[in-house]
Amino acid sequence: MVATPGRASAAPPPMPLRRAPRPRTDTVLMAADSCAVLLGAAAGGAGLPRPAAAALVLCVLVLNGHAGLYRPGGIAVARGVLDEVPALVFRAAVAWCVLAAVRPGPALALSALAASCGVQTAVSVAARAGAYGVRRRRAARSPRSALVVGPATAALRVTAALGRRPQVGIRPVGMVVPVLQPVPEPTVPVLRTIEEVQRAVIQNSVRDVLFTDADAADQSHSVLLGQLEGWGCALWYVDTRAPGAAADATAGAELAGFPVRRVQAADVRRPGFAVKRALDLCVALPALLLAAPVLAVCAVLLRASDGPGVVFRQERVGRDGRPFTLCKFRTLRPADAHEAATRWSVADDERMSRTGRVMRLTSLDELLNLWNVVRGDMSLVGPRPERPYFVAQFGQSHPGYPARHRMPVGITGLAQVEGLRGDTSIEDRARYDNYYIDHWSPWQDVCVLLRTAASLVRPTGS
Repeated sequence: MVATPGRASAAPPPMPLRRAPRPRTDTVLMAADSCAVLLGAAAGGAGLPRPAAAALVLCVLVLNGHAGLYRPGGIAVARGVLDEVPALVFRAAVAWCVLAAVRPGPALALSALAASCGVQTAVSVAARAGAYGVRRRRAARSPRSALVVGPATAALRVTAALGRRPQVGIRPVGMVVPVLQPVPEPTVPVLRTIEEVQRAVIQNSVRDVLFTDADAADQSHSVLLGQLEGWGCALWYVDTRAPGAAADATAGAELAGFPVRRVQAADVRRPGFAVKRALDLCVALPALLLAAPVLAVCAVLLRASDGPGVVFRQERVGRDGRPFTLCKFRTLRPADAHEAATRWSVADDERMSRTGRVMRLTSLDELLNLWNVVRGDMSLVGPRPERPYFVAQFGQSHPGYPARHRMPVGITGLAQVEGLRGDTSIEDRARYDNYYIDHWSPWQDVCVLLRTAASLVRPTGS
């Protein structure tokens, strides 16, 4: 993992999450191409009625959009407008040929088609040249702050190249390198932990993060990817491999001579997660309604035995390392907030009342987790969420532990139904959780839920 969690006490103040920027559809270029179509029609004397003109504009926009001509892509600057000329000419010709084939009335002359295509292409090229020139000048005047993530050698190469090319509009403000890897003569601060990365993002208003290793989107980076995207950073893969090995980089996109493509933290997610969310709602909503009388009885009993404050709220770490507030019944009152955040197990604590002990033994205290499932903080099945203090500890001592956060955390999971609850091996839990994630399917969730229902009353609590 490139950046590992540090100690919880060293963490900076929580940073509000915001939606990460996505590749945008360029409305300026779309408007320019629409005007180019109409000017081409006028130049060729096609005399198109409004419905035909609208259909032609739509056809050109769809063809160009399918070719990616409306996503110049943030820092991924196209090599130049001339590289787009063949695509613009070909798609203009296709659109006009389709119009000529389906247009009622007299056929369009070949000269008219050629004039229309030519004018349309010329206007589109001129508009794009102007737009790209304005953007390059604006980027050079106000460079975007960026972090460079990866092995020290590659990170130094990219940082140095960007420093020599200020006109690119990217200003590196830090390098995130492996913890034990030395960095000779760094020109920007070297960041080793997620806490240092977060501090750099806040202080420098970082908008882009450049990954320099080919495994940037693999599971060992999933927590870092999720954190960065949650902080509103755009993620990029800069291919620093030897010439001739850059086959997977996006054609036409480069940064200071390096091929570059967009990376999404969603690369570690699967389309089937929509099915998982639907299953969660279909089960959690009816279960929450049916459990309402039981919840009321538990609340009354806890109020009578332990006093007010029957609901316990605690920060836990969820999918992609994002914090959320877990709700459960309070079965024990910790001495202070530090004990609540750092004490591992209270199963044998003598301060626990008989009511609280029974609720923990039967897992009734976790029924309120259904509300977290409905809210989307958790899933019914997934790795069990843990407190930030222990996530930081386990992330350092167990290499596979951070990869658990690729999946939404759950009320129950494969590790739990295998008996790994309470004071059991963290390494074993992480191994079962990662096996579940790597082999996930909706049917596997159903199997875990059935096994959980079969063992609902346990001889020991959590």
